[in-house]
Amino acid sequence: MKKLTFGGKNIITGEGALEYLNNINGEKVVIVTGGKSMFKNGTIEGIDKVLKKNNCELCIISGIRKNPDTEEVILGVEKMKEFNPDTVIAVGGGSSMDAAKVMTLLYENEHISFDNILSIELPEKRNKVKLIAIPSTSGTGSEVTKAAVITFKKDKIKIGIKTDAFIPDIAILDPNITVTMPDNIVAETGMDAITHAVECYINHNLDDFTECIAKGAVEGLFKYLPLSYKDKTLEAREKVHHYQCIAGLAFDNVGLGMAHGISHALGGKFDLGHGIANAIVLPYVLKYNSRNETVAKKLKILAKVINSLDFIESVKSINNTLNIPKSLKDVGISEEDFKNSFEILVENSLKGSTRVNPVKISEEQMKELLNCIYYGYTIK
Repeated sequence: MKKLTFGGKNIITGEGALEYLNNINGEKVVIVTGGKSMFKNGTIEGIDKVLKKNNCELCIISGIRKNPDTEEVILGVEKMKEFNPDTVIAVGGGSSMDAAKVMTLLYENEHISFDNILSIELPEKRNKVKLIAIPSTSGTGSEVTKAAVITFKKDKIKIGIKTDAFIPDIAILDPNITVTMPDNIVAETGMDAITHAVECYINHNLDDFTECIAKGAVEGLFKYLPLSYKDKTLEAREKVHHYQCIAGLAFDNVGLGMAHGISHALGGKFDLGHGIANAIVLPYVLKYNSRNETVAKKLKILAKVINSLDFIESVKSINNTLNIPKSLKDVGISEEDFKNSFEILVENSLKGSTRVNPVKISEEQMKELLNCIYYGYTIK
């Protein structure tokens, strides 16, 4: 028996979708967001106007970093307890949405802390707060998933936490918010979405429902991501925004794989952005996984979907189009830092999503794989 839970029961799309905030009926609203970009492009101002028009009292928690950690979340929870909101709106990339999810969980449940969050059964429903997610980047799919990734600062490792209580009540996908995305963010978040769809598709847990969704996401992202990056048209931005959300719906029920396991280890240790880590790691992991007959067949199917002769080569090609570095060394991680961190990287890369990778990997094989990813060597 398998239970499928598709998030995004209320997905609001199209230009001007932000106006849907007129319907939320909140009285005390917390906005959780990142740095300056959402203020600069007028998104926060626009939300502020809509909410104040509806007599909402507002509190803004800003400055969420690209790899939100336990300390940031705790500070946010303290502000929430002082303000006592009935609605939380996460605005920004996956980092802001993930931070908002965990803040809301801890705000609603005083018995939960980072000391026990990984060891106790978490509630599957929210009991106080309506959660609304407004993604400004096109990659994580967090606006429709039950997952949140937080860096445990003490251990310098990113850990995924899952509960249905994390699924937002409303996801607002307004393409106008994506127009000001810098090229590197378009590229990195887009490759994050591709990694979600591909790792979901080759996962052993794939079922008939998620197979169709994941395959469609792969096709749409390969078609529109290069256009979103190069031409920057609103249509292309909107399509990628939709397909990354679709990829989120798929992997949320199936799981991911080793690319994410390694990326979380890299992000926790080097503060490397999740999207660029996935983009660099994905072709190496797919090459490793292709030794499995079932995975190899699935990659051939994906190749046909995108009109390619070799899917892994197509991943490399789209990375090249998006100006993604080919190795960890190229992204600026020094050889000294890599070697000094190697043992802990190996240990942490074997955890998390690597445990559900379709092909098992030993410690020695992981060492070889990480060296290939760092130096850009071809996997044997």
